[in-house]
Amino acid sequence: MKRNNSYIGRRILSVLVISSIFLALCMLLGIAVGSTTKNWKEIFNLLASLTDYNTLTSTIIWKIRFPRVILATLVGSTLSLGGLTFQALLRNPLAEPYILGISGGAAVGAIMGILLGFSNYPGVALLSFGGSMVTLALVILIASGQSSIKEDSLLLAGVMVNAFCSSIIIFLVSLTQDARLHSIMFWLMGDLSLSSSNQVFALAIFLVPCFISVFALARPLNLIVMGKDTAENLGINTKVVYLISLVLISLMVSAVVCQSGLVGFVGLVIPHLLRMILGADHRVLIPASIIGGGGYMVLCDVLARVLPSQGEMPVGVITAMIGAPLFIFLLKSSRA
Repeated sequence: MKRNNSYIGRRILSVLVISSIFLALCMLLGIAVGSTTKNWKEIFNLLASLTDYNTLTSTIIWKIRFPRVILATLVGSTLSLGGLTFQALLRNPLAEPYILGISGGAAVGAIMGILLGFSNYPGVALLSFGGSMVTLALVILIASGQSSIKEDSLLLAGVMVNAFCSSIIIFLVSLTQDARLHSIMFWLMGDLSLSSSNQVFALAIFLVPCFISVFALARPLNLIVMGKDTAENLGINTKVVYLISLVLISLMVSAVVCQSGLVGFVGLVIPHLLRMILGADHRVLIPASIIGGGGYMVLCDVLARVLPSQGEMPVGVITAMIGAPLFIFLLKSSRA
């Protein structure tokens, strides 16, 4: 047992080191790349505190790009971890917050908060969480049988509820006749450009304990993947694990949706890729998904900034272009 724990510890440490290097490189790229200040030497000197902080470059780096990169990291980490957790609970590689409607429900609540004139914290955030919990309850209610929740039914219910949330979003946006319409539409497709240092810091303070809490559920998730009966025979209270995991992930997703809008398929791409590389042990997959998902989102945001010849595109467009074909491939493979 001690030898096995030591082996797992070394694997986790190795994954943390490698994925942290990947994230650091992605963040450096995200800070350095933009429509202005393309002098890499100047940027490196600034990051190394070798230049004056009162320059235009320093303002762009520390006030605009750095908060945006941190927000992208937090969003990617949350959505990746959410997808990994849902896939374990439902034992379905197609499950992720966007497809299950959790993100859509959170967006409905957030838009209602915006239209009602609430501030981001706590008004919009609370309504966003309320929306995600309502959609989660609907999905579970629709998918519930007489004694249990059927995994395939839960996925199908999530797709239906997500479509319903999309229609509500269109209805709410159609009621908006002022200048907020364009910003809401851009936000709905995934927008990381409105991040501020205070909001990002508050989001990080909230999410980090949630990440640790999900990591504490790694062993129960490993057993649940093997089957509910097996997990219960080994002393796992599956109902409690399901409840804690679903509520915790919904809370985290609603928090990032308030800041980034709807960003889909991150929870599909990263867990699937890491599972192919690292195996199925969630003690390794959870930290890898948190760090790897953050780096992936930073890279997607860089592409969203540099691909258009003018301006930028929503980051959700990039993640959908990558994730949607993978979803189709996985759907076809699961039916083969």
